[in-house]
Amino acid sequence: MTPPPTDPYPWQGRIDVEEIGPSTRWHQRVQALHPGARGGVTLIGFAVDEGVRRNGGRVGAAQGPRALRDALTNIPTFGEPELFDAGDVECRDGDLEVAQATLASVVAEVLQRQSLPLVFGGGHEMAWGTFQGIVRELPRHKRLLVVNLDAHFDLRVARVGNSGTPLRQMHQWCEAQALPFNYRVFGVSRFANTQALFDRAQAIGARYWLDEDLQDTAGLQAAQQALAADLDACDAVYLTVCLDVLPASLAPGVSGPAPLGVPLHQVETLMDQVLASGRLIAADIAELNPSKDRDDLTARVAARLAARIARGARSPQG
Repeated sequence: MTPPPTDPYPWQGRIDVEEIGPSTRWHQRVQALHPGARGGVTLIGFAVDEGVRRNGGRVGAAQGPRALRDALTNIPTFGEPELFDAGDVECRDGDLEVAQATLASVVAEVLQRQSLPLVFGGGHEMAWGTFQGIVRELPRHKRLLVVNLDAHFDLRVARVGNSGTPLRQMHQWCEAQALPFNYRVFGVSRFANTQALFDRAQAIGARYWLDEDLQDTAGLQAAQQALAADLDACDAVYLTVCLDVLPASLAPGVSGPAPLGVPLHQVETLMDQVLASGRLIAADIAELNPSKDRDDLTARVAARLAARIARGARSPQG
């Protein structure tokens, strides 16, 4: 095992010594990833915002993994499996591609341990690294579904990769491998994506649901019905959550806050549907920028989502 070159996070927090009954919190359950670790959920930090910088966004997401762990520390445990922490991947001298390759290696190793990789960001450029780790371990004949909860398509064309290009990079990889690219994105804003991006999504066969269509029960149910068919047709699901899918009132600490966004309940309902399928192979939570957060609200929301994923996770199947 070759862990990322960072010091381990000091998991510590509240202990209810006078309480009667189960009162365990995350900091009492998480252990450093060790050679014998198998199963459960493994946390991986992507302490990088080089992709955000390249994309002209508000930098600061490199501090996201620590802020998310800080918010997770005192969350009570309710049925989470074993929890491991693999530390953080960092970006040295602006070399984003090396950081993404390192993340891919860690994700692949975690999958070899039959543990669910849960990656904390960092900019959404992390998704290209997570994806590369998944496809190293997923047999070629297995059908992968990519589910993105995001205000953006992240299908941009650019000379070098950035936080706006990871899904286009995935598509290009699949095309080069003569494999299908099954991409579904929920929460896209018509006011945060150009016509070129909508045209590109249509050209590659991506299916999307607008933020304005996910505001009520009827819109959510229509999205769920379509997602159910996609889940039935796939062998594995990669779930990537960009926190800017949420309203700015709940997630101010992101690179590009959303004026409308998708309500938290709708986001959690879609996540729960993916978890209930039993096909989740990896997940990540991107774009947490503590320097732009308010009262640690975005970090707390991100921690709630992370704990929800852990509680609903099952060991990935090869």
